[in-house]
Amino acid sequence: MPKNALEIAITTEFIALGQFLKLADIISQGGEAKAYLATHEVKVNGESDNRRGRKLYPDDEVLLTEGLFKIVQK
Repeated sequence: MPKNALEIAITTEFIALGQFLKLADIISQGGEAKAYLATHEVKVNGESDNRRGRKLYPDDEVLLTEGLFKIVQK
């Protein structure tokens, strides 16, 4: 697993996985989340998860083929 995570800052208590994909510039529109999650492996804190409504909180780590991302509070 890569050691250097790209930090994604949120201002709310949590962010949904589908919203995170857009915020991290993985997808360009929210409607693409379902298709992305159906065709790519996503691991949240080391566990596979493809639910676009999955809540991500500060300190959660998301591993995608594009790299490792860490949720941080802004």
